[in-house]
Amino acid sequence: MLPFLKDHPFAVEAYFESSLVLTFAVPKEQLQSLIPACLQLDTFQDKWAFVAVAMVQTKDLRPKGFPKFMGNDFFLIGYRVFVRYKNNAGKSLRGLYILKSETNKRKMEFFGNIFTHYNYTTTDIKQIEQRNTKEISSVKSKFKIIFDNTEKQVSLPEHSPFADWKEARRFAGPLPFTFTYNEETKEV
Repeated sequence: MLPFLKDHPFAVEAYFESSLVLTFAVPKEQLQSLIPACLQLDTFQDKWAFVAVAMVQTKDLRPKGFPKFMGNDFFLIGYRVFVRYKNNAGKSLRGLYILKSETNKRKMEFFGNIFTHYNYTTTDIKQIEQRNTKEISSVKSKFKIIFDNTEKQVSLPEHSPFADWKEARRFAGPLPFTFTYNEETKEV
């Protein structure tokens, strides 16, 4: 396969029907081994590192400029760690390091792995919406999330490391950069 294809050779567009992002604070020692040495964990109080799980239902995902009828609908899950990277010019860039990505369709796994470094695998995704709740689950990926979608003002979790939402929003994403690391070429 031509390696340059994995570097997002074209823009894509899609409509997000839904997006749910969960960010977990973890003692930094628990995440350090998941990132390459050239990246640094983006920490809070030099104690907490963060991993995010983003779940997105896309509609009409396709190369930018292509008509909607050529698009496809996919459920995408991204597992990412908040990191910093110092580029060759010495500038510190803040972003997310890709651990893994999942999708509900083999077509997205196939093309996603040709045109990105997102490491897609296919999994089962089940979504159930009831009057006030939504459930997203996967037997294969071993998760089940149920949330109440009527509450407009959500409080921080009881044991959050943050004093308020102003501090927490810094780790709520999205971020301007997504990083991957090529072990062979030692390139970010």
